[in-house]
Amino acid sequence: MTRVWKWNRPVTVREVLEDLQQERSIAYTTVMTVLDNLHQKGWVRREAEGRAYRYEAVSTRPAYAAALMNDAWSQSDNPAAALVAFFGMMSEEQRQALRDAVRIVQGPETVQAPEVRQQEAAQQEAPEQQAPEAREEENPGSAPDADGR
Repeated sequence: MTRVWKWNRPVTVREVLEDLQQERSIAYTTVMTVLDNLHQKGWVRREAEGRAYRYEAVSTRPAYAAALMNDAWSQSDNPAAALVAFFGMMSEEQRQALRDAVRIVQGPETVQAPEVRQQEAAQQEAPEQQAPEAREEENPGSAPDADGR
């Protein structure tokens, strides 16, 4: 799969073979069998081109990694504890990548410091739910005088 993802286009058995042979000795039939197995498992799609096939990844490498993580996480009897343990294994660089990913998924307006969220929530509260002193600050001219009027 690494080779198929690397090129990010449909590839032939011969192309994968030639690339792999730069690193080690491997038979054409081995590469063909692996790509056929990947096709049968649904990891790659293939299209006939003459007497050969061109193979293309069904999903991206990041999507594959995400599916693996989701599968592992969903099989835990305590998903929160599994996430805490997983985050504990991360480097600072990985944690920053996670924070960046959360910002992208949630959007910039939902990722704020807690005090900012509290201030915004207080501002949106209906006047009748606010404390009397908060209402007086908003309408200083309408505050009751000493005799309650």
